[in-house]
Amino acid sequence: YGVDAFARDLAAAGGAGLITPDLIPDEAGEWLAASDEHRLDRVFLVAPSSTPERLALTAAAARGFVYAASTMGVTGTRASVGDDAARLVADTRRAGAARVCVGLGVSTAAPAAEVGAYADGVIVGSALVRALVDAATPAAGRAALAAVAADLAAGVRAAAR
Repeated sequence: YGVDAFARDLAAAGGAGLITPDLIPDEAGEWLAASDEHRLDRVFLVAPSSTPERLALTAAAARGFVYAASTMGVTGTRASVGDDAARLVADTRRAGAARVCVGLGVSTAAPAAEVGAYADGVIVGSALVRALVDAATPAAGRAALAAVAADLAAGVRAAAR
């Protein structure tokens, strides 16, 4: 199938870009070319362990935003956002990123407000999926999803900028 065909089909379907969690810019030659060709944003990740050189490389290669992983590890609900997230956002901006969004561990209004105070965006995945999966019926899933989204939005709106 191929990278270029995927990018073409993503753009044709109305996609704006892609988060590539397991692809680093130095190994993304095909994706960089295809995303340029099809005008897609490309979102690469940085982590609390990223070096200044890695932050600069990622900021230069990303388009749309840089995804700052709030903590080391896999996705899912956490008790709090990592203490290093605000520093990582500041360091990534200093490295040249226009927009930095934070994900991993955001599942309720409180961490959404915390992240919303210093980041350009709040990334939520597992909490939304869990709302759907844990529901007894599709209608209950939609209602649960709406409630989680409303809670998260309230947190972001409450963020002191």
